[in-house]
Amino acid sequence: MGTVHTALPAQTLYVTIRRDELRQLKDEHEQMKQELAHLRLLIQGQQPLAVTQRAPHA
Repeated sequence: MGTVHTALPAQTLYVTIRRDELRQLKDEHEQMKQELAHLRLLIQGQQPLAVTQRAPHA
């Protein structure tokens, strides 16, 4: 039998993010969604619509 640990209450973490960082994250999220859709098409054996190049991280 293992050691009993008491559960701690959930904690809220607050972070600050700049607008340009948020925009970059949203852009990367959209690119990943497009890549996922592209990969799903490839897996299904269908012809992909277009290939988008990801920009390198700065």
